[in-house]
Amino acid sequence: MWPLSRAFTAKSKPEAEPLLPIIVMVEGVALAVMLKRHAKARRMTLRQSRDGEHFILTVPRRHSRKAAEAFLNASAGWMQKTRSKLPAIVPAADGGRILLRGEHYTIAATGRLRGLVSIDDETRVIAVPGAPSHMKRRLTEWLKRQAEKDLHEASQRYASVMNVTVKRLGVRDQKSRWGSCNTDGVLSYSWRLIMAPPMVLDYVAAHEVAHLREMNHGPRFWRLVLSHCTSARAAKEWLKQHGQTLHRMV
Repeated sequence: MWPLSRAFTAKSKPEAEPLLPIIVMVEGVALAVMLKRHAKARRMTLRQSRDGEHFILTVPRRHSRKAAEAFLNASAGWMQKTRSKLPAIVPAADGGRILLRGEHYTIAATGRLRGLVSIDDETRVIAVPGAPSHMKRRLTEWLKRQAEKDLHEASQRYASVMNVTVKRLGVRDQKSRWGSCNTDGVLSYSWRLIMAPPMVLDYVAAHEVAHLREMNHGPRFWRLVLSHCTSARAAKEWLKQHGQTLHRMV
């Protein structure tokens, strides 16, 4: 394993320094390891990004570059094993199969240049018009609209029972989290939740809306979530087991 780019050097306040990634070679494959300082971290931890494209190394504030490289050397086998388990990429192409609300659907090109994306729930087909080069964009835009609709409905439902107000809601292709909430009442979600089973999307909505009451992950926060979302534990486990698959589609 050889680092090919500059990493970081220890300084009195390293958390203020931009941390450049380290490129490492694992069995002939160049892998990017993103470095992330964490003031409260007591040890280094390595994880794969949700989309499977790189790894993230969390580094305690005072740990050196040499220590980080030694840790990566010792973790080379784990990195290779983890990469080997990545789900296959499912491209947006005629005949491809993707998930929609937890069910497999086949993508079908209509052969027509104009028209709207349509769905047949009986045959489990999503028909996409337009040139092949535009299929990914058209399908993604349609999926985003479906996600926004379902997430808006779920968020408003939970906002009503939790007695909070959602001021704005948006969907985008978030890589590091399924949802987020800020103190201004703005919620942001990954549109890829539309591919997961409905209970998963529902749980993420409950989780983010609950943050409008409790901007933390303390006991009161979890009591609020679990009292209103009975599928929370099952949904969390589904995301743990299958969440990465959602980032490998389209």
